[in-house]
Amino acid sequence: MRIKSVILSFSGGLLVWLGLNSSLAGPVLISGIVVAAVVALFFTRVPVLGDIKLTPRALAAFVVWLLVFLVELVKSNIDVMFRVVTPRVKINPAIVEVKTRLKSPLGRLALANSITLTPGTLTTDIKDDRLYIHWIDATSTDVEGATKKIVDKFEKHLEVIFG
Repeated sequence: MRIKSVILSFSGGLLVWLGLNSSLAGPVLISGIVVAAVVALFFTRVPVLGDIKLTPRALAAFVVWLLVFLVELVKSNIDVMFRVVTPRVKINPAIVEVKTRLKSPLGRLALANSITLTPGTLTTDIKDDRLYIHWIDATSTDVEGATKKIVDKFEKHLEVIFG
């Protein structure tokens, strides 16, 4: 588990470093490797990184989840935009309870953030396998219906990544 945390922290840190510097010049790359290595060694004690799977299937699921998230982000932004500019706003706000199959705390956090970052929904609480979501236009208030509408599109990919 320690080596997995080091690899994840180092890879993520180096990608962020290179992205922020927008350069692959020798000094930038070397300093990025040093900084990422120091940070990775510091964060190996973070047990939550052990929840992430490092398999080709998990990497593919991450790419698909990212695409699904981006599509949902665009769709929900357009939906909320039309609600703002329409003279008669049709909304049905409610706080709905949804259920998740994710066991990992990091997986549940990723799911909650995926939901919150798409406009029109906001995760207000997480209790065990239940999430409470403020939904701008609740089309279903029962647990199964709301779960299917809000959670399923993200959860099936996050399950592969986090188990």
